[in-house]
Amino acid sequence: MTERHRMQTGYTLLFFIFPIVLDGCCVGDHQKKQKATGLVGLQQETARWHYRAVEGEIFMIPCIGQINMVCFGTTDGRGGNKGSSFGCEKKFTVKVNHSGQYTCLTGGSKLFLHLQVVEVEKISPGCFEREESKVELNNGAGGEVACPGRKCSNNTNVRWFKGNKPVSEQRRPSCEKNGLLHLCEVKANFDPGVYFCDRQIFDQGIIWTFRRAVNVTVIPFTKTSSGPRIVYPVANMTEKVELGRSHTLTCEVFFPHEKNISGKVLWYMNYSGNKENMILLHMEIPQYEEQFTEYRVTRRAIIKEVTPQHLNHTYTCIASNIVGNRSVTIKLEEKIKVKWPSLVGYPVASLLLVAGLGIILHVKWLELQLIYRSNFPHRKHDGDEKEFDVFLSYVWSQRSSEEEGGWTLSSKSCTGTNEEACLSVMDPLNSEEGEATQRPLEVLLPQELEEQWGYRLCLLERDILPGGAYTNDVVLAIQRSQMLICLLSADYLCNNNAVFVLESGVQALLQNSAFKLLLIWTNRDSTSLIKQVPPLPKLVQRALKVLPSLSWTSGKPGRATCNFWRSLRKAMPDHKVKPVSLMQVQ
Repeated sequence: MTERHRMQTGYTLLFFIFPIVLDGCCVGDHQKKQKATGLVGLQQETARWHYRAVEGEIFMIPCIGQINMVCFGTTDGRGGNKGSSFGCEKKFTVKVNHSGQYTCLTGGSKLFLHLQVVEVEKISPGCFEREESKVELNNGAGGEVACPGRKCSNNTNVRWFKGNKPVSEQRRPSCEKNGLLHLCEVKANFDPGVYFCDRQIFDQGIIWTFRRAVNVTVIPFTKTSSGPRIVYPVANMTEKVELGRSHTLTCEVFFPHEKNISGKVLWYMNYSGNKENMILLHMEIPQYEEQFTEYRVTRRAIIKEVTPQHLNHTYTCIASNIVGNRSVTIKLEEKIKVKWPSLVGYPVASLLLVAGLGIILHVKWLELQLIYRSNFPHRKHDGDEKEFDVFLSYVWSQRSSEEEGGWTLSSKSCTGTNEEACLSVMDPLNSEEGEATQRPLEVLLPQELEEQWGYRLCLLERDILPGGAYTNDVVLAIQRSQMLICLLSADYLCNNNAVFVLESGVQALLQNSAFKLLLIWTNRDSTSLIKQVPPLPKLVQRALKVLPSLSWTSGKPGRATCNFWRSLRKAMPDHKVKPVSLMQVQ
């Protein structure tokens, strides 16, 4: 190798090594991880911690490898801390009465903590300054964070924490040197927050950890170098106004971030468009919206009543800060109201109204038909004209099947007019009838309608001969009945045969207004039952929303149960058999 090559190699090595020699803090490995020596090691060995804090500052006990550690006050301090507790990751403002002994529990082990809160008045003069607890750093640049009280201590062995984790163990370019925390590159989305610095103090043979807190905020830059930016209004634009009414002029401006806000937004009126002859308008208080790199200011000026003279003037929004100013000028223009000739406007409005009503009738025609036929029947059937009074449709649930054969109705009924007697009969705590009301309605209703009220029921499993076509049997049974009652539940609406019975009943109601159809919901959440998966037929979905219905829930209070039976009795068709009355039973 020649002498020239050796020199080039030496320069190259010097070029790479020299920056490291100049600044070993933020180059290379970025930081030197401090070992958990001194206080931490001693505390873990003895399982006894001693912490000092300053009254009024943020404080938090580090977990130091422990998880979910909770400390409980066990003795009274100067203000009494017995009964107080806090977790190892909980930040709180420390007070004098937090001083005292604490027992910390974690994972079955026990640690002891002695917390001593120092009053501000008892700190040596010059060792406590409020401004030391707050630091502002510029985004993208390097910065330093000093531990409060650093001037009063020769101990530069300080350990920094952010939250519960030491800063030296975090993956970020930083280092701790001479008691200062050096952040090589400040990041707005990572570095803001509360930092804790721990300094060891020896007092009367005890090693104390003196913990201080510093609140770090990140700003984009210290001084702004650009002027405002007006986003509304646009230059030379025209705003529409109505004479005799008030009008609001709005100006929206973006200003670069400033530590001390100097931005101003003002509205002026220029007489006859002359910018030299301006008058300041009455304005509302400006509204500020803080962002990271800039902030937005909105300023509004109000013209209480617009006159023709206002149309001859121009209006200027001026925004200014310490760097410069911007302005935008606009004009006002009368809004011309469109007046339709009465010979054209009225017929068009009438046509639109009729067309709108026609569309509504077309969309809602089915629902309107069902509502009309359900509430305004043309005539009432004689009981002898039909073979059955009621076609009762339901689906057996598991509970209904189990209880069908294990219960019988008492001879009492709830169809009388004496409400007190009715309530006593249906009381679930005082009578057998009350126990009956706890049964599923699929078991209770057929017995009540036939045995107590004397109606002639048509039940598919009992009155329809097996072996026939199911669809024909259902349609024929509906034609031979005055009324269809469907006990709706989740099982019912998921059963194709049961849904077919309901759909056939809706079609029969649309064809014959003398036919009656009643729905009884056995589940409170009827809206969710309508939205089944797979979905119900469209005819059934629309009918469920408008058909007459009652709600039944097992275990209702006696008064609510009597109201259900009373409403059901009114909805039943007429028949010649008299029901057993409550007075006859008594």
